[in-house]
Amino acid sequence: MFNLEIVTLARLLIDEARERSLRIVTAESCTGGLVSGAICSIPGASDVFERGFITYTNRAKQEMLGVPGDLIADLGAVSEPVARMMAEGALEASNAHLAVAITGVAGPGGGTRMKPMGTVHIATARSNQRIVHTEHFFEEETREGVQLAAVQAALQALRDRMV
Repeated sequence: MFNLEIVTLARLLIDEARERSLRIVTAESCTGGLVSGAICSIPGASDVFERGFITYTNRAKQEMLGVPGDLIADLGAVSEPVARMMAEGALEASNAHLAVAITGVAGPGGGTRMKPMGTVHIATARSNQRIVHTEHFFEEETREGVQLAAVQAALQALRDRMV
């Protein structure tokens, strides 16, 4: 289902989280649950995976993760502040220690000159630590390509927060 690199990252993530007794939560928009799916494709994921939020619409981001509607209206759902709020909201709405949030433009439509297809914001939050954000401009030519690149980046971002 997922390529070898994604499966390997997910397996390493689970092993590292298990060693540190950390539970993980995801908040996904443009990936539609693929990060959760990659994690849960690995046997033993239930040892560390707490839950996943698929917040594809702006309303879902507001209702499930507490992202303020005026923030989305002012900056757009595909923005650093929204990704940060999604990660923070997922952490607060779960029993997890580590969260990843993704919001972006997977395409092929929906992009703008300022936020073209492939623009993806990823934020990670960890209990009692600062939120870390990265912005990506994936140059894949298909929706699936952008989504899989975002999944890979999100899994790596989670691993990077283990330390």
